[in-house]
Amino acid sequence: MSDFDLIHRPAISAEPVQGSDAFAMKALPEGAIVHVLAAPGEKDLASFLAGLGKGDVRAVSPGQWFIVGDEPMTYSAMEALFEMLESRATGVDQSGGRVRIRIDGRQSERILSTGTAIDLSADSFRVRQSATTLIGHIAAHITRIGSDSFELIVLRSFAESLWDDLTRISAGFR
Repeated sequence: MSDFDLIHRPAISAEPVQGSDAFAMKALPEGAIVHVLAAPGEKDLASFLAGLGKGDVRAVSPGQWFIVGDEPMTYSAMEALFEMLESRATGVDQSGGRVRIRIDGRQSERILSTGTAIDLSADSFRVRQSATTLIGHIAAHITRIGSDSFELIVLRSFAESLWDDLTRISAGFR
């Protein structure tokens, strides 16, 4: 963990894409994103992580999760979280390096499906389910957060490019 606080500056526009009931996209607050990696031999920690009450827990891959929240964590809160994880996992603050984007609307599934190989149909990709994939050439972490709503977590340096790509793709679906 860094010895100094990062200054949070928006990576993409705070203005939502003017959408409709078919599609809307907005940048979520740049709060906290902590990447958690299980210690060797640890089993599923999802319920333990959720019980900490530090944010929503998103599966990344076996033994890895994101804890996400809309509010930034103070340095002392981040240290306290890492201490709680200490014997079972390691936490890495990703708050300054990743951006969250929310996509809503009845066409959201179709629009995202044009850029990724994951089956995003509601039968295959249920609410609260997550996956890491490519959207075009950009690595992103997708979570279905509602029947017609998704959250994307993307590396900060690719956020604006992904935003622009999704804006262009969505133009044909409104």
